[in-house]
Formats: sequence, C-alpha cells, structure tokens
Amino acid sequence: MVSKEVTVKSSTGLHARPATLLVKKASSFKSDISIEFDGKKANVKSLIGVLSLGVTKNSTVKVTASGDDEALAAEEVSKLIESLEE
Repeated sequence: MVSKEVTVKSSTGLHARPATLLVKKASSFKSDISIEFDGKKANVKSLIGVLSLGVTKNSTVKVTASGDDEALAAEEVSKLIESLEE
C-alpha cells in the first residue's frame, strides 16, 4: 500500500471536469485507489464517490493505492491532482 498527501490547486476543487479526468486516469490502473478528505474516503474510480467528498481549492487529500501497480498509480493520480488548474 502506498499513500501520498496532495494539495488540490484547482479553483473548483475536485468537481465535474477535474473529477472526470481523475476517474479516467485511476481507471487505467489495476490497483484499488482511494482518496480521503475531511474524514471521508472514496474510490477514485467512482465519479459519484469523488464528487461526494466535496473537495475544495487548497484542500489536502490523501491518495492511497493498493495492488500490482500501486506505486505508479499513486504517483500518477497525485501528479494529476496537483496539475489540475482552472
């Protein structure tokens, strides 16, 4: 299991378009990937799950990946979250 703390820089947080990009990226990995925010946890491969967290700009989230490609999955998903800007 690999975990990373990431700060969300997108002005809209993880809503609609950024969340869709995140789900697409996460779905390309075999590993189980989750995101934690404000005491809540969601599967990153679920758009509804990601949106339900209500992640806002400048929030810190914890990305956790577990599985065959966990290191790469956590790294790529974390990079995507950091690069999302609007």
